[in-house]
Amino acid sequence: MRALLLALMIFWAVPARAGKPPTFEELEESLTCQCGCGLIVRACNHLQCPSAIPLRQEIREQMARGVDKEAILAYFANKYGEKILSSPTTTGFNLAAWMMPFVTVAVGAAVVVVTLLRWRRLQARRAAAPLPTLKPADTEATAAYEKILERELKRFDL
Repeated sequence: MRALLLALMIFWAVPARAGKPPTFEELEESLTCQCGCGLIVRACNHLQCPSAIPLRQEIREQMARGVDKEAILAYFANKYGEKILSSPTTTGFNLAAWMMPFVTVAVGAAVVVVTLLRWRRLQARRAAAPLPTLKPADTEATAAYEKILERELKRFDL
């Protein structure tokens, strides 16, 4: 649980690169190519790609205007929809996409820990419980049953 809290604190504490202009490569990596390849614009491997080439040109135009990274990404999200972003935003419902893996791992770990603790407690109770003791049987009744058993075993051997 502490590791999860630490990861969340680091995630929100990492300062954005405010003031520094974005690099062309950063912006290419932040956008998904729309040609259907499923790759980021920087990694699109189609020659004369009908999507990556115009996107690269638009990135250069936005950079020439001196717009910061968030504004450029907002421009592309408004123009093409949120599907163009290579990673979901951390606002609204998309926050679930960022949080659910951590929450799932934490819940799974808690279930495992609780199960192991209960199992261990059950094993300790079983180990501490005395073994059932056999009461001495009535020797006359036991002798009668032993005679019947011997007779049946002899008949079975034949």
